[in-house]
Amino acid sequence: MTAPAYDLGLAGQSALVTGAGRGIGLAVTEGLLAAGARVVAGTRNRTGELDHLVEEGAELTVVEVDLATPDGPAALVDAAVAAHGGLDVLVNNVGAVRPRVDGFLATTDADWDWTFTVNLMAAVRATRSALPHLIAAGDGRIVTVSSVNARLPDPLVFDYSAAKAALSNFCKALSKQVGPQGVRVNSVSPGPVETPLWKGAGGVAATVGAGLGLDPAAVAETAAADAVTGRFTLPAEVADLVVYLASRRSGNVTGADFLIDGGMTDVL
Repeated sequence: MTAPAYDLGLAGQSALVTGAGRGIGLAVTEGLLAAGARVVAGTRNRTGELDHLVEEGAELTVVEVDLATPDGPAALVDAAVAAHGGLDVLVNNVGAVRPRVDGFLATTDADWDWTFTVNLMAAVRATRSALPHLIAAGDGRIVTVSSVNARLPDPLVFDYSAAKAALSNFCKALSKQVGPQGVRVNSVSPGPVETPLWKGAGGVAATVGAGLGLDPAAVAETAAADAVTGRFTLPAEVADLVVYLASRRSGNVTGADFLIDGGMTDVL
């Protein structure tokens, strides 16, 4: 990898990224590698994009793991620590959404359990396992990818909105406990992002379109129009913010949540 033009203080540091196989997680992995970090990428299914990075000689270890299982996050953290002897950065990125086009009454306890497991408990469990190592590092950093829906509850994704609100709240509370121990905790809340989660087969646009009898492209266009910039955020744009917060350059920033939504949210 070429040396970064702007030194973020990440060279040689050990970083773990969950949900790293595609979308935002892949972009974060690429950004951390470009900054000189040694990265462990957790992914349910190994992807060609990650394999390509390995083939190019990146300091990247790919671990296949299901983070929706109770033991998956701890196993991933153990693999990261074994690979590099410690951990400096944890990026909680894994998440998923299933639009509830049939409404609240059609959403079962199992649906709620799945949503909270993937979008909240995976991060809680990974953080619980990683925290002793981050404290030992002396200046550990946790960056969690939440969502604009933590602040914009939406009946099409009400369980997802609730889970992300809980995730953001968890990050803020944790920052207060571990700040005195040298660990900084921040979150990033994207609006719609140009990823398979939104635009891929079985993604939000396709699911909402099928459920409501709409063209998926029209669903995506409507979502983009909600931003004052009139477009989706790019994965690399989210990754740039995550990598900065994961770096030593972000200094005294902790307990903060950063919107990256093209001005969609009316928040001061």
